[in-house]
Amino acid sequence: MEKILDVGCGVNKYEGAIGLDNNPRTGADVIHDLGVVPYPFEDNEFDFVISRHVVEHVPDVVAFVEELWRITKPGGRIKLVAPHYTNPDWATDPTHKNHLNSYSFNSFIPERQVFDFYTEVKLKPISTYVSITNLWKALGIEFLVNLDQKAPKFRFLRKFWEHYLSFIFRGKELHFEFEVVKD
Repeated sequence: MEKILDVGCGVNKYEGAIGLDNNPRTGADVIHDLGVVPYPFEDNEFDFVISRHVVEHVPDVVAFVEELWRITKPGGRIKLVAPHYTNPDWATDPTHKNHLNSYSFNSFIPERQVFDFYTEVKLKPISTYVSITNLWKALGIEFLVNLDQKAPKFRFLRKFWEHYLSFIFRGKELHFEFEVVKD
């Protein structure tokens, strides 16, 4: 049976998961400050770790991802959901600390690293999906931005959108899924 951890579960814990949150008023099974590592779990304990709308709140993104990697089994999956940095609602939550885009986790992907000295963690990207605000989604922009998930040769569309168009065709949510790689 797959062992699942929902990090920052809030009141909507992933079905079948152990919930981890720093707020005792949530559905968490384990209360722990997510800015303090290590988390109270063994190395390689989980098959799947999900964290929805948490990484934008933590004080140290690298430490957070390193901790999720530590507690996930080799070959396990980590799924992260976060607001895109151009999300018009981003600024409405004063506890947001980290701005993220499609490339925010490249430091953990060996073949995409620009700065290879930040971490030893290795992740293999399974998918990166960005949702776009509704008007632009209806006009097909979301489909074009995510076309690289179906055909990698279209990766330039995502890059072009991130660099030049994302403040016009605003992003909403980022969905990342990674496979944990351990030597």
